[in-house]
Amino acid sequence: MKQLTDDRMKVFFEKLSKYIGSNIKLLIDRSDGKYCFREKKDRVYYVSEKVLNMGSMMNPDNIISIGTCFGKFTKSGKFRIHITSLDYLAPYAQHKMWIKPAAEQQFLYGHNVLKSGLGRITESTTQYQGVIVFSMSDVPLGFGVAAKSTTECKHTDPLSVVCFNQADIGEFIRCEEDLI
Repeated sequence: MKQLTDDRMKVFFEKLSKYIGSNIKLLIDRSDGKYCFREKKDRVYYVSEKVLNMGSMMNPDNIISIGTCFGKFTKSGKFRIHITSLDYLAPYAQHKMWIKPAAEQQFLYGHNVLKSGLGRITESTTQYQGVIVFSMSDVPLGFGVAAKSTTECKHTDPLSVVCFNQADIGEFIRCEEDLI
């Protein structure tokens, strides 16, 4: 496993900052130890330095993954965040969207969120801002991009899209072979 290059680190942190803002430093400097991001085969992993040191004793060809996969770099150099990082990003989210129980199943099937399915939204959310999507009982369901700002959501048609689906926990079933 290798460290991310400066260019890839910049792209990766820009993507993370869309969802958690300046809370990225809270991911690295945790009370239970130091954590870091490492890359293997265009995938970025979040791993504690203690586990990384233990893994360095093994042959790199025998290691499939170490830590939690946060996403992967595409062939064009962009970063695509994976649903496996949801549990680590949800507590630090700056912009959140809660959806009604009737809209949860549609979101988990990979569909966008309509205004009729929107329960609540963080006040300062702007258009095209990265959001973490929650159920009304505060269970994280996935990632999205706000199609409309908070003020636009209040006055829009009930059948218009308010959140574009980027990743949801339904991907664990739909795309399980691609997640590792």
